[in-house]
Amino acid sequence: MPADKMRIAAVVFLASEGAHADTLLKDVADGLKSGGARLAGAVQHNTHNGDRCRCDMTLEDLTSGRLVKISEDRGPEARGCRLDSSALEEIVGLVSASLEASPDIVIINKFGKREAEGSGFRSAIEQALEAGIPVVVAVNAANIDAWNSFTGGLDVRLPPDRKTISAWCVEPDQHQDIHAASIV
Repeated sequence: MPADKMRIAAVVFLASEGAHADTLLKDVADGLKSGGARLAGAVQHNTHNGDRCRCDMTLEDLTSGRLVKISEDRGPEARGCRLDSSALEEIVGLVSASLEASPDIVIINKFGKREAEGSGFRSAIEQALEAGIPVVVAVNAANIDAWNSFTGGLDVRLPPDRKTISAWCVEPDQHQDIHAASIV
């Protein structure tokens, strides 16, 4: 895709801010939907469980509203990665299929470890960009080098502010000069 046509924005966050990033993108998606925007992508819902140290993660497909639990329940003492890879690939497939309907915007909950390694939502992001559909993604600062490599520095960095993100989603071509102070 020609660099001047690539419309992709990143909302960079620290690992400790992940829950805030999840809520922020969900709020942006809800606002855009109520305004009549046709969305594709996925936002994350977190369910806290008192007996476990980490929350359960569920992704919502923004086109169908379908919810897919992407975390494995490994018990109250479990540590380490709890991502259910099959469930993640299921929601990626839903998002990829929804791009055929030419949505107005794609919102992706996270460019995380899987995307940094070349899988996860990476193919759906590429598919959207090739179709000329603007994409906004939350990017964990720990994966910023992989993100920069992926975008070639052609992304717009947006501050973690609902109004600014929503404005970019509605008119990405009018907001290419946003240069938010970056945490990385």
